[in-house]
Amino acid sequence: MPGWWVRFLLVTAVMASGAGAAADVTQELRARDQALLDAIAPGDVKVWDAAMAANFVYVDENGAVMDRAEFLKQLTPLPKGASGTLEIASYSVELSGDVATVVHKDDEHESYHGQNLFAQYLQTETWQKQEGNWKLLQVHCYTVLQPPRTITLAAGDLDAYVGRYSAAPDLFYTIRREGDHLVGQREGRARAPLLAEVRDVFFVSGELRVRKIFERTADGKVTGFVDRREGQDLVWKKVE
Repeated sequence: MPGWWVRFLLVTAVMASGAGAAADVTQELRARDQALLDAIAPGDVKVWDAAMAANFVYVDENGAVMDRAEFLKQLTPLPKGASGTLEIASYSVELSGDVATVVHKDDEHESYHGQNLFAQYLQTETWQKQEGNWKLLQVHCYTVLQPPRTITLAAGDLDAYVGRYSAAPDLFYTIRREGDHLVGQREGRARAPLLAEVRDVFFVSGELRVRKIFERTADGKVTGFVDRREGQDLVWKKVE
């Protein structure tokens, strides 16, 4: 058998072995992550305790940073009237030696005193193989924002928002009405429909962190709006 053919077979075998090992790790970690999610509603501390490394860190969806002891302390069963499930919707693993970085998206279905709620979470994790066992080093949980329900405003109500607004001498935003909806455009950028969440509160699809909250005089005249993101306001005043 030619030498080049032998080398080809060896390389192929190594690649196949590596792919098989990665698939095995993915299967194992996904099963363990699903078990961790299943343990949240009943507050099953033992499942998490067995998976976590000694120096485990958890960053929750509200930005709180917890060490191992803090996380286990707050892991309690859901209160009376609440129940729910968390299911992995997508899962990916990248291996680098004895470290695995994981990204998974999870669907939460919750019943809260008879009302059905839905949420989605995106979690990034770091696992490390320690003494032959995979241990969870870090979790960062992020809430996937969901578009709110919208309302339809009458044409006359929409016209009150039409105009040109300024946040600085070189920063302008124009709102126009097109039929039954508004379109907004910051100068130099693409135009986009403005969707009404409630009266005087609008948002742009795909920019769910931001709300445009309009301000009025005592007699109801629109004077401007603020772009509110994470509690911080960029103020726009209507240009007469």
